[in-house]
Amino acid sequence: MKNLLLFFTAILMAYSIYAQNIEVCNTCAVSTLKNAVSIAKDFDTIVLKKGTYKEYNILVDKPLTIIGENYPVIDGELKGEIITIVSDNVTVDGLFIINVGTSYTEDYAAIRVRKSKNFVIQNLVLEKLFFGIYLEKSRDGKVFHNKIIGDAVEEYNSGNGIQLWYSKNIEIEHNFVQHVRDGIYLEFSDDCLIKNNVSTKNLRYGLHFMFSNNDIYQDNTFEKNGAGVAVMFSKKIKMLNNIFKENWGTASYGMLLKEINDAEIIGNTFEENTIGINIEGSNRIIYKNNNFINNGWAIKVRGACYTNSFVENNFLYNSFDISYNSKINDNIFNKNYWTSYTGYDLNKDGIGDVPYRPVKLFSYIVNRTPETIILLRSLFIDIIDFSEKVSPVFTPDNLLDNNPLTKRITW
Repeated sequence: MKNLLLFFTAILMAYSIYAQNIEVCNTCAVSTLKNAVSIAKDFDTIVLKKGTYKEYNILVDKPLTIIGENYPVIDGELKGEIITIVSDNVTVDGLFIINVGTSYTEDYAAIRVRKSKNFVIQNLVLEKLFFGIYLEKSRDGKVFHNKIIGDAVEEYNSGNGIQLWYSKNIEIEHNFVQHVRDGIYLEFSDDCLIKNNVSTKNLRYGLHFMFSNNDIYQDNTFEKNGAGVAVMFSKKIKMLNNIFKENWGTASYGMLLKEINDAEIIGNTFEENTIGINIEGSNRIIYKNNNFINNGWAIKVRGACYTNSFVENNFLYNSFDISYNSKINDNIFNKNYWTSYTGYDLNKDGIGDVPYRPVKLFSYIVNRTPETIILLRSLFIDIIDFSEKVSPVFTPDNLLDNNPLTKRITW
């Protein structure tokens, strides 16, 4: 095995020694990227000079590095897909790609990676697109520092900014995605890192993923999207230090969790969303060190959610902190800070001496009759909420924070 590895290493070194640069420009011997790819040898570097190149259906079928100088424009003239990569060890860097074709039968992309590994897609600007970057049955790659600006108006005839399908071990970092259907979409894609991206003003979701396990979403911003972020049918997900902000609408939320198990949601900020987190059928999740600020509902638990723990979170000035539609509860609420807590702390240990009941009767009423929300600030509502607090009827008797904090938590 060791000798075989040395053999392949020697081959790669030999290729790198003989690799050449191919320059492409309007007045060069090679004037199109498609022609440069066809004449290039394995591990050559293609340097695309500044200019406009009207090309599409460019097939990269060998290991190459394609570099743009001063962001040359590749204009697909709305005719179809622009660059398709089907080889391992390909790098595409520094291109401005526009005018991807639109189709109701084909998912045309500005750049597609199909059944490939060890690729790098970086420093691209993509505009006037259908799909932006589409990874299909690929692995061990990086999508880094790209700017993707769509002009999506309706969901049915628009695509996603960055899409992964049956892909594995992909790093998606420092991308900016705006005005597409879903900013970032994952399906059947495991062991991926989604970090330091900004996904904003997209028609549907800033992030949408399904049937994808062991992924990490960290330090991203999801703001002003149609319905925030949807996380569905997955397990062992870590969602760390993200910002979910201003995702407003009658059916909107910062984050939707559906059939999610054994996950960690730690250090996030949910601010000014209709619903901070909408939870359904999700179990054994740790919610810790999160800030819920000025949301309509901080957390809506819709049912079949068991053995979750909500520990050391800040619930700040939400209209409703917790909505809960079941009479059974084995979830833990402990050592959270609630701005609506009115208990006392006689021994000054920072923990309230009276447990806090976070579910209000009015929240229960609004769930069943949404029109009653107009009564939110009335004295009548204060009275019925007090009655549920004293003698709970519609919410589980054990749904309590037994150790509510009296001061906001700082980390």
